[in-house]
Amino acid sequence: MSQQAYRLEKEITKKVSMDYLLHLPEGYDRDGDQTWPVILFLHGSGERGSNVELVKAHGVPHIVDQDPAFPFIVISPQCPDHSDWNAEKEAVMAALDEVMHTYQADPTRVYLTGLSMGGYGTWQLAAEHPGRFAAAVPVCGGGNPSRADTLKETPIWAFHGAKDDVVPLSESEVMTQAVQAVGGDVKLTIYPEADHNSWTETYDNQKVYDWLLEHSL
Repeated sequence: MSQQAYRLEKEITKKVSMDYLLHLPEGYDRDGDQTWPVILFLHGSGERGSNVELVKAHGVPHIVDQDPAFPFIVISPQCPDHSDWNAEKEAVMAALDEVMHTYQADPTRVYLTGLSMGGYGTWQLAAEHPGRFAAAVPVCGGGNPSRADTLKETPIWAFHGAKDDVVPLSESEVMTQAVQAVGGDVKLTIYPEADHNSWTETYDNQKVYDWLLEHSL
């Protein structure tokens, strides 16, 4: 009997799990009417593991650990050992959805940022979820320039150190040029003397947060 062709169509439910840190600003009132802007932060490869406290080492979760009044809801998931944000993207988005559903979060002001491995994750998630994030800030990351068309509606401000010997500056340059070529709203700030650590100066800059809040869906 000859081979026959068949097509399978079946809905499969996938179980995901993810540890994350959640910052609620001082003054947050679950029963109040005020809604808060949200930052989803993706850490770098050095903070992977099973101890979520490691995520406080750099970036936005480091800042909010020192500043309880930081005026955003901040979601900082932890990527497991030997994994990356591409492999964990469904769990990341599920964590975001859970927080958005549970807390007084403003769905029109959800922002995405990350550094190094998290910079790559930022470019990727923004491309895969157009219309979900009001703005994105990838720091010393890179992405797939062939997906620039899905990024053109998301305002993007990228940052990179000119002397980065871990993730070459060209990774950010290629992405910003690709998004510019399709008419996107994107800009790149280059720190002439910075190496791979371009995140400390970026996340310490109040102008970054002011720029985020200028954007809403």
